[in-house]
Amino acid sequence: MADKGGFDPYENRNVAQPISDFGAFFSLLKCVVGTGVLAIPLSFNYAGMINGVVLLVLVCFMLIHGMQMLIICMVECSRRMQIGYATFPVAMEYSFNQGPKFFRYIAKAGGYIVDGVLAFSQFGVCVVYNVFVAATFKQLIDFYWGEADLRMYIALVAVCLIPTFQIRKLKYLVPFNILASILIYIGFIMLMYYLFVDLPPLSERNIVFGHIEKLPLFFGIALFSITSVGVMLAIEAEMAKPRHYIGWFGVLDRAILLVIISYVSFGIMGYWRYGDELHGSISLNIPTDEVLSQVAKTFIAMAIFFTYPLAGFVIIDIIMNHFWNKSGELKNPGLKEGMVRLCTLILVGITGIIAPNLGPLLSLVGALTISLLNLVFPALIEICLYYPPEYNYGKLKWKLVKDIFYVIVGILILVQGTIFSIKDMISEWGGDDTTTAGTKTTMEATTMAAVKTTVFRPAAPEAPGYRFF
Repeated sequence: MADKGGFDPYENRNVAQPISDFGAFFSLLKCVVGTGVLAIPLSFNYAGMINGVVLLVLVCFMLIHGMQMLIICMVECSRRMQIGYATFPVAMEYSFNQGPKFFRYIAKAGGYIVDGVLAFSQFGVCVVYNVFVAATFKQLIDFYWGEADLRMYIALVAVCLIPTFQIRKLKYLVPFNILASILIYIGFIMLMYYLFVDLPPLSERNIVFGHIEKLPLFFGIALFSITSVGVMLAIEAEMAKPRHYIGWFGVLDRAILLVIISYVSFGIMGYWRYGDELHGSISLNIPTDEVLSQVAKTFIAMAIFFTYPLAGFVIIDIIMNHFWNKSGELKNPGLKEGMVRLCTLILVGITGIIAPNLGPLLSLVGALTISLLNLVFPALIEICLYYPPEYNYGKLKWKLVKDIFYVIVGILILVQGTIFSIKDMISEWGGDDTTTAGTKTTMEATTMAAVKTTVFRPAAPEAPGYRFF
């Protein structure tokens, strides 16, 4: 492999207020473990217990390898460019300029596309978080004091988010991420109580394989519950010791190992307890008139509330550092960033108020973003980065074969997911109330939206709101 004077990007990376490995671990844990885990039992209903465990581990390996591949390529781009840190769009543009002629023509546009997809993805997540928290508290308050309009709660949550969303440094969000991780795991432990009560005989469940015809839906749930590309990159960029982030025993792998253990345990027990009666979110199977379940849902909602600034961090970083204040010479950057944060929060709240039933929209967001950010873009970057003759793809060109496989899988998800999501959007917002409202969902975003749409009535058992293939 060609070298460039032994330049080490890690030694030349400057972070004003870096976060420790400990802070990075909890930030990672919180950006991955969210309400998506509530849909994992449903995925085991589709796959079966043993098959579900195997497939969940394989999907996790594929996504995390894509994440590590992306970071390695970004570091390699930094080394060749002799800069401390190459962002995702910068790495995209640089690597495309190293690739075949076609990629060189679209290199500049590639950088802008990455920023657009990242911002679109995180904006969708922020809208979902706002609606999810509002819907959860509406459910609890309505139980005791009577019903009120969900849109009022969405606006109120947006207002309450203003103080924490004004925090500008990732380091200062670490305490909130630790608190959110503690709250969400306590909430899950409380929910687990209901999973161990009145367990049916194991023979009544599908031990090896589940509903094979619905297996693609398993992948939908798994894919959208495991990764958060923008936040994962932001955490690595802000670490005091970024070398510790990736690798076999890096911070990323340790966090994902705990995630996998949590998901497998929750998936097996949830499916064992409720079987074919599972809704898109297992919280919909839990009683709503018991104090323990109400406390559990409150803790989970509060965890999501405290996670919101972490989810929105990427949007602000793109606006300020990639565009408005790219040169670092903007006057009064703190004041202007505060205004951007406030406007972003208002826009997120307005979006939630206008379309509180977000299932179709967020299916589209997920289909577009996960396929591109975690599969297609990293693979294309690696293909182009090692295209010059002084580099190679390894023995038997295994990197090229792997990257082509990632691109094919990503495009399948992109095309099929987008087509079905647009159909759902037309059907749902065109006046058909039977397609998405009160449906089983297959990813974290639609799971959270399902809390709003199905919290007051049972979910339809055979009408998934998002289709994977």
